[in-house]
Amino acid sequence: MVGALLGTMPMEGLAIEDESEKAGAVTELPVIEVQGSTRRGPDELPSMYTGGQQARGARVGLLGNKDLMETPFSITSYTAQTIKDQQARTVADVMLNDASVRSVNPSSGRFEQFSIRGFTVLNSEVAFGGLYGIVPTYSIPVEATERVEIIKGPNALLNGMAPSGGVGGTINVVPKRAVDRPVIQLTGSYLSDSQFGGHVDIGRRFGKDNRLGIRLNSVYQNGDTPFRHQSIRRNIHTLALDFRGEALRLFADVAYQDRRVEAPLERVGVVSGVKPPSARRVDSGMTPSWTDANVQDIYGVFRVEYDISPVFNAYAAIGARRGDYDFMRATVSVKNAGGDFMTQPFQYLYKENALSAEAGLHAMFETGAIMHAINLGMSDFRLEYGNARQSFDSIQSNIFNPVEHPEPVTGGLSHHLPIVNKTHLSSIALTDTLSILDEQIQLTLGARIQQVEVNGYSPVTGARTKHYNKDAVTPAVGLLVKPWKKVSLYANYIEALTQGPTPAAGAVNINDIFPPSRTKQVEAGIKMDFGKLMTTVSLFKIRQPSGFTNPATLIFAVDGKQQNQGVEMNVFGEPFSGVRIQGGVMYLDGELTKTAGGLNDGNTAPGVPKVAANLGGEWDIRVIPGLTLTARSIYTSAQYLDAANTQKIPSWVRFDLGARYAIRHIATPVTIRANILNAFDKQYWSSAAASGLTLGDRRTLMLSATVDF
Repeated sequence: MVGALLGTMPMEGLAIEDESEKAGAVTELPVIEVQGSTRRGPDELPSMYTGGQQARGARVGLLGNKDLMETPFSITSYTAQTIKDQQARTVADVMLNDASVRSVNPSSGRFEQFSIRGFTVLNSEVAFGGLYGIVPTYSIPVEATERVEIIKGPNALLNGMAPSGGVGGTINVVPKRAVDRPVIQLTGSYLSDSQFGGHVDIGRRFGKDNRLGIRLNSVYQNGDTPFRHQSIRRNIHTLALDFRGEALRLFADVAYQDRRVEAPLERVGVVSGVKPPSARRVDSGMTPSWTDANVQDIYGVFRVEYDISPVFNAYAAIGARRGDYDFMRATVSVKNAGGDFMTQPFQYLYKENALSAEAGLHAMFETGAIMHAINLGMSDFRLEYGNARQSFDSIQSNIFNPVEHPEPVTGGLSHHLPIVNKTHLSSIALTDTLSILDEQIQLTLGARIQQVEVNGYSPVTGARTKHYNKDAVTPAVGLLVKPWKKVSLYANYIEALTQGPTPAAGAVNINDIFPPSRTKQVEAGIKMDFGKLMTTVSLFKIRQPSGFTNPATLIFAVDGKQQNQGVEMNVFGEPFSGVRIQGGVMYLDGELTKTAGGLNDGNTAPGVPKVAANLGGEWDIRVIPGLTLTARSIYTSAQYLDAANTQKIPSWVRFDLGARYAIRHIATPVTIRANILNAFDKQYWSSAAASGLTLGDRRTLMLSATVDF
């Protein structure tokens, strides 16, 4: 029993042998045998499932790494194999595999943004090894990533309050570590229209029992995309170090990213009362050629884990990031059926300094027939930022027939930006997982005390102009029942916490400060492991409060709600030898209630499709050893752009095709990959979330060759 519990916790280096468990006897500590961590993988990652596209489990916040079948929450974990075979460049590329997740910003735009279970999730909801605020704010590369994990639904207890709320879920990025086998890989790549690049991946372990590890990844990519006027340059370098001792484990990561996008796509707004334009008529060069997005991020993380005893494990981590951003923007808002828009270009400078830390303790003990797994965790997140903006003369253009205008003359802004906002999120959480009947029934109880402090400052005088300091307690409960060995039934109640809303201009209580808003989820489901195929079915209801000003009293209050309820089904594995699948479907009902004046009560929430479905497959061709054919379909039903449900975009479906050929019978193995995204060049609006229309990807050819030395 102790051994099974330890297997669900991030306690590298412990292996438990308990012969009395088969007989149902109470575990005695003297039979515990501690073995060297060199026999287990770094970071205690759950193993890959059959087929290698997804893992058996993921990090579940302060509960640690857990097997999917042992978790009363909905989780997904995409592996480095999936990232490599699909030639994914960013987290947004990986999310194309998941029916519960949709990108709500153009993939070749300034930044990535997602929707999980119908709620917007920013990059600030993406964690690095469990720490918020570390990954780049605008685009997250994945070439140096071992896993991309998703916890679906609110999870304030598990991960703490996300900087932007984390209502729909949280994404976690797990960095690559050196493995026992030396790795030297060189990849050359091409993406249409004319992007060329290279990726070097080097990893090796040293010393006694391979205790010291180093992993280096460097990426450079530059060239034009299929969108007119547009080019993207990516320059990324990461270094991961680790030490695996008998009881002590140390991890360090440093990374740098420089990304430049010329003519980045913007979401397209549409004025109220105007029908959304047809995506088939939109000119991909609607963004002026002189707009750009320049981002630089540098970050580092240090983590330590120590086994105090066979049943006590302590950990601590701290990370920091600095981001410098320079944008030349021209937002687009269509004002008539002819596609005309007027915009005022502006230069926007922005800088961020983030500091994130966590510490905790895992412990286990028995009280009679009940086994307890205790998790105590603390988190601290600090973010400060400064910004400046310079606007230029307005220009007129058209999304169907863009008009090129002279580039504005810049140079009036100073890059020494004063700090205008400081956010401090701190919390402490405690959970207890009680299990009986050899873990066939597990009950997880917990709560987190969260403190939220926000201060605003004048960019001219530096004086504090806004102060916000509130706290809240977010509880959670999860139940897992395993009636059979390969079947898990689960249910949970859990919350998300977001900063209280600010009253809108015109409200009589404009200076009121509201406490953090709670989003509540109830979920139940079943998970089935058929050995070569795993499937999960989840039913959920999420209620998110929203604020509005009463038109009669002009009093701002948190009275409105958005309720998203639905059902998800996910499947992955290798049901037949050489045939792998992963995909899913989500039916979602997003309803607005208690809206201002009741005008939009019962309407569908903007950007929430009724149905989203994904299905991807791989087929190894037996008659040609090493050849694999791939295909993927992505479907999203119609969406409303506005709360009144008068503006609507149609459903869309696209197909991706690919193949790879692995040459293994030579001294230096080579793998050649080819993928065509949006193979039939479907022109579509992919999303109506986040108050704008997102233009879908154009047909893109991706080629690469990887050499293993």
